[in-house]
Amino acid sequence: MIDPQRLEDYLGATLAGPALGDTPPGLADAVRYAVFPGGARVRPRLVMAVALANGDDQPGLTDAAAAAIELLHCASLVHDDLPAFDGASLRRGKPSVHVTFGQSLAILTGDALIVHAFKILGMVGAQAPDRLPALLSIVAGGVGMPGGIVAGQAWECEKNVELSQYQQAKTGALFAAATMAGAAAAGVDPNPWRTLGQCIGEAYQVADDLLDTNGDALTAGKPVGQDQSHDRPNAVQQLGRGKCTQRLRSLVEEALESIPSCPGEATLRTLIGQESEQFMKLALSRPAAA
Repeated sequence: MIDPQRLEDYLGATLAGPALGDTPPGLADAVRYAVFPGGARVRPRLVMAVALANGDDQPGLTDAAAAAIELLHCASLVHDDLPAFDGASLRRGKPSVHVTFGQSLAILTGDALIVHAFKILGMVGAQAPDRLPALLSIVAGGVGMPGGIVAGQAWECEKNVELSQYQQAKTGALFAAATMAGAAAAGVDPNPWRTLGQCIGEAYQVADDLLDTNGDALTAGKPVGQDQSHDRPNAVQQLGRGKCTQRLRSLVEEALESIPSCPGEATLRTLIGQESEQFMKLALSRPAAA
């Protein structure tokens, strides 16, 4: 099973004082503020879970891949909260980075996290050169063009946005990168693991849409009603709560069915089922808005 402290220890070490050297103190503080305390760490936990299910013969590489995915996710949150995008004042239950440190440092914090993610992945991956190219390509694809989270953010700037394309980029791409990176770190073909990540990512986005529509800021740890206020695609607004609930459940089932055969298949299936049940319970816990 996954040891959550393993990831926290690795993130802590890579962002500790000695690792950041002579980084300006304000930037160093803002970077650590953006990462700690973390949220559910769903994406890096997926990296580690898939690697463990496939033997995890290079745990250092798994840790670097998981940390890189999480740092990139944190960077996207910092930028997403900026006034130029959501203008969100709350993230993970505390003031957003730009509220605490100012917009200039928030922009630089997101930039620094992106670069640091690839730095640690490259440094550790050099010890497994046969696996590094695939890992770099997978992770870069999850964040960049044409269909990564940067592209997902850019779709918000377009007048005509198709829901599935937007959500696949904004959320699904990094989940797919997480499952594929876990496989690549363990030295197995990552391609069969794409569907698992895509299904979990879409399910997570549908759950987030339900929470954004019917939840509250205390439960979500961030402002709600953002999609409506920014005129962004939302599954609840387009499909209705009932169909969204059905879609959420079917996606979880599809994810479980898509798990490729591997030594730790049974354990992984149990873990994903438990994780899915938690975010489904959170998303479906509140009644539909009147």
